[in-house]
Amino acid sequence: MPIIPITDLNDPRLADYTHLTDATLRSNLETAEGLYMAESEKVIRRALQAGHQPRSILTSSRWLPQVHGLFAEFGIDPPVFLGTDDVITPITGFHLHRGILAAMHRPTLQTIVEVLAGATRVAVLENLVDHTNVGAVFRSAAALGVDAVLVTPSCADPLYRRSVRVSMGTVFQVPWTRLARWPLAIADLQAAGFVVAALTLADDAISIDDLSTQLPDKLALVLGTEGHGVSAATARCADLAVKIPMAGGVDSLNVAAASAVAFYATRARGGEGRLVVEAAHRAGLETTSSRG
Repeated sequence: MPIIPITDLNDPRLADYTHLTDATLRSNLETAEGLYMAESEKVIRRALQAGHQPRSILTSSRWLPQVHGLFAEFGIDPPVFLGTDDVITPITGFHLHRGILAAMHRPTLQTIVEVLAGATRVAVLENLVDHTNVGAVFRSAAALGVDAVLVTPSCADPLYRRSVRVSMGTVFQVPWTRLARWPLAIADLQAAGFVVAALTLADDAISIDDLSTQLPDKLALVLGTEGHGVSAATARCADLAVKIPMAGGVDSLNVAAASAVAFYATRARGGEGRLVVEAAHRAGLETTSSRG
């Protein structure tokens, strides 16, 4: 594994890592050059297990044995830029709390057909703007058995460094892709047999408790953007409007928390089976919109 000591903050070989706090530069790197950042041994390990390839590593001497062990395990020897914390922090713009930062080649996105193959429960993230929320939703999706995640054209990048870190690398294990058109893609989901349920506070929304007792064979849960929730156009196209019952005068949960509740409530239960919901009408579930 080639070790490259770094002392010059302007070393052109460090271009992948410099000015990572500049959102525009970071966005350009992540799209035009196919780059994303993975931070910490655990996250990098999950990326490698998913078949992703590193471009280089940035770390300090304290973490070098851990770097050697990790990449020896996978038979990979990327170049390692080695520096002190005093050198690394000005380069990246933040302190490496977990000691290792990897510049990774961004994998080619799968098609929606590939992502949905064999899936029975998926999440759709509509225009989420907070990368922390995106990462947290992926972590819940992985933990609670969601088969795939679809993100809309304006949704924050799941492979953004903060999303990856908050997800603890689960963005690498849950199949996902970005939809080219939205909400038109709802028709594609419906054509693939999914009942599309939008989490919303609409007056005609049914309780997720009722949905959980009559789960469709295939379910797509749409989570709306922070603040405004699902768009009006999405709500019109969805088969169902679903809400999480609230108490204590609280009207809604943070989208990351709501995703965990929804994923848990709609998880498959052994021996219980799944009842097919009539997707053509919101009245297909035998309940009232006022319940919950």
